[in-house]
Amino acid sequence: MATKLSKLISIFFILLSFSTTQVLSVVSEECEADSEDSCNNKSKALPLKIIAIVSILVTSMIGVCLPLVTRSVPALSPDKSLFVIVKSFAAGIILATGFMHVLPDSFDMLSSSCLKENPWHKFPFSGFVAMLSAILTLMVDSLATSFYSKQNKGGIVIPEGGAAAAQGDQEMAAGNLHGHHHGSISMKDGVEGAQLLRYRVIAMVLELGIIVHSIVIGISLGASNNTCSIKGLVAALCFHQMFEGMGLGGCILQAEYKLLKKAVMAFFFSVTTPFGIALGIGLASTYKENSPRALITVGLLNASSAGLLIYMALVDLLASDFMGPKLQGSVKLQIKSYMAVLLGAGGMSLMAKWA
Repeated sequence: MATKLSKLISIFFILLSFSTTQVLSVVSEECEADSEDSCNNKSKALPLKIIAIVSILVTSMIGVCLPLVTRSVPALSPDKSLFVIVKSFAAGIILATGFMHVLPDSFDMLSSSCLKENPWHKFPFSGFVAMLSAILTLMVDSLATSFYSKQNKGGIVIPEGGAAAAQGDQEMAAGNLHGHHHGSISMKDGVEGAQLLRYRVIAMVLELGIIVHSIVIGISLGASNNTCSIKGLVAALCFHQMFEGMGLGGCILQAEYKLLKKAVMAFFFSVTTPFGIALGIGLASTYKENSPRALITVGLLNASSAGLLIYMALVDLLASDFMGPKLQGSVKLQIKSYMAVLLGAGGMSLMAKWA
């Protein structure tokens, strides 16, 4: 009886090992090759990618340029309540992008069955890399602020008067001011100068983070031949790029850069996703989205982008504004801004259903 039982157990384990080998070989084949279904069509996907490049480029340009070209409109100037509300809405979009799109994608990729059990299924690399990315962003944010503060000792003085004030600053730097100009430097100017430095650091770090994740998203879209997913992804990206661009454009506007630097930052934001799509189209023949190398690379980049975007949205955009004197001085404006944040985050979260 015992002999028969041992034979049955041996047969069971042999069959189990054989079936496991078969499953692993199927999984391995699936990981090396693109899935074949009715949605995978290279010839039909290419026109959709061209449409995606044009539409995302246009919406990105509209989004990032809108705050810059509407400065002449009194209601949309940075010191007005409407500007704060729109910026809060855009910050909600950026926050939801990190939490609802980029970070979940990273978890899916790094927990894929195409990756080895050890180490990828033994440790939550997505959360770990996102945490490190947030800490690294804090370091860059802090060190950049210190660096610019030392470069501009005493802060950037912003007297009233536009071009005349700028000319006055140059005269101050040259030491050619008269006595009444010296008297115009006040504690308020120093506070405004420090705030302007913060706006400039925020604008640069936010642009860097957006560029990284935009290129990753673009490559993924460009390399994919799944017509079913591309259609929804294009609509979501257009919505995302426009309002994310509005948030970045608001930061660029507050940073008070010169026209050339504003144009350069707006240009790089606008072209990064289309460039990523074009790069993905070029790599489509060699790029396999289910291959271990692609999953690890894109998964880690997504995790780092998520940490950066979440930090920027919470600390440099939302906390900076909500703890600032303007919103602290008006409970009514705070409530409106909170509603704008929830509306932006909710709208972008809803997009996760399709893309």
